[in-house]
Order: sequence, then C-alpha cells, then structure tokens
Amino acid sequence: MMRAGVIGLGDMGSGLAKNLLQNSFETTGFDLDQNRMDAFAAMGGVPAQDASEVGQNADFVFVMVMTGGQAKSVLFGDGDDGIVSQMATGSTVILTATIKPNEAREIGEMMQGTGVNLIDSPVSGGFPGAQGGTLTMMAAGKPDVMAACAPAMNAVSSTIHHVGEEAGMGQTVKACLQTLIGSIFSATFEASVLAAKAGVSGEVLHKVFSTSGAGCGVMSTALENIIDRKFENTGSHIATMHKDLTISLALAEEMGVPMHMATTAMQLFHAGKTKYPAGDNWVVTRVIEEIVGAELHR
Repeated sequence: MMRAGVIGLGDMGSGLAKNLLQNSFETTGFDLDQNRMDAFAAMGGVPAQDASEVGQNADFVFVMVMTGGQAKSVLFGDGDDGIVSQMATGSTVILTATIKPNEAREIGEMMQGTGVNLIDSPVSGGFPGAQGGTLTMMAAGKPDVMAACAPAMNAVSSTIHHVGEEAGMGQTVKACLQTLIGSIFSATFEASVLAAKAGVSGEVLHKVFSTSGAGCGVMSTALENIIDRKFENTGSHIATMHKDLTISLALAEEMGVPMHMATTAMQLFHAGKTKYPAGDNWVVTRVIEEIVGAELHR
C-alpha cells in the first residue's frame, strides 16, 4: 500500500487526508489540535504522536501549515526531530502551505544533500477544493520527482501545473494569483455595498454578475456568502487571505513592482481582520456596510 502523510489537519489538510484515504493511501497525520486529530482518526487516518513520526511512516508528506516558520520547524526541528531527518532516501516533501518564496528557497537549500526530495506546490481552491479533491496545484520540482509523486498529487488535485523546477517558483506563482483573487474579492465587497445602498436586491445582483463578463467562481462565492449573510465558518478564514496578501506585497516590494489594487485589497482585509478577527473573507463587507448603513440580503 502507498504511504502518505499530512502535517496540519485543518480545513485544508483534513481535505488532503480525506482524499488520500479515499485513494487507498495509508495516511499518517499530525496536528497540534486534538479535536482535529480525533476527526482524522475517525475518517480512517493513522494519528502520529508528533510530526517526526509522520516522516517515518510516509513516502510522500504534505505540509499544510500556516507560515514559513512553522514549515521549517516541522521539516527540520532542532536537528533530529524534524520530519526530513526521519524520511527515507528518495521520499518527498510536498510543500502545499502558502509561504514566502524566499522561505521556500531556503527550505530547498536546507534539504539539499538529505536524500529527500521537495516539491514546492501551494494550492488554490479553498475549503471546497480541498475537501472535494479538486485543488489546483502550482508545483515546482524535478520532472522525475513530479512523476513519482503523481499518484499522491492526483489524489488531492484535479489540475496540476508544473511551473518550474526550483523551490520558490510555486510560491511565486501563488503570490501573483493571490493579488488577483484578493482584488476580485475586494471589488465584489464594494459593489455589493453600493447595490445595497441603492436598493438593489442581492438575488438580482448575483444573477446579473454571474451571467456577465465579470462572472467567475471567486466573485460568485463571495457574493453568495454576502447575500446569505454567512460571515463565519465557511472554510475561508480572513487570516489566511490577509497573510497571503502580505506575502504578495512583500514580493512586489522586493521586485520593485507597484501594486495599487492589491495594496487597496490588503487594507480592506486588514480592516476586516481587525474588526472581525474570527470572520471569513466576506466579513470585510460588513465593515463597509457599517460605514454606509446598508446591508445586502438575498
């Protein structure tokens, strides 16, 4: 039986684990949250005592944590307690977390000579994509390593883009993508409040937007949650997009590229995260609604 591992069993990692199990992978997982570990065990996964145990029992380990610092801690620990030191020669780390490109490059450099391969592959598709096994992967890795990992990657993804061979390239493409997604979200938030103030119903707005040239999944998901007043527990926590936009803008500053739309989006997400720290992306709309005194309902 093929062996896989997942570090981080939250909204995204639990989806990875679910689809690996459904595709006949013996799947070992670890998360600091015991409730997540219990849910993982209930779906048929093998709970590990710590991250290093995942490395000992997997040929492919997906790392789905929040930050670059967490990724480095999981991978390398204090020396002999990181998963890289526990993984067999020829096995592979699939870095699905979204982190800074330079952090992914540092991880790639630190893994040289270990005998363990790295695929830098952040994902897109959010909670529905993770749970449904339809994520888009932006994968950077050597072609032979990509080929060997294809069964595991196909188990969690419907679209795999090979964006380069060097660590950091996957994260760079993801940073570019998030500037676009963040800007579309923000424009949708503002348009919804304009419609609310002008007396347009949410149902009308959604029908028009979704059948126009502006129609897309990003817009539709945001607008549906807004008009149904679903601002929490939709699987798209605002802290994640806030973090991703921070990464995108840091890369833009490094490259000397002006990012007017993404900067505005970042400020809107910053306002939403500050006012409603437990909310999801769409909660930014509430901040604008409160300014103008109007709400958009279906």
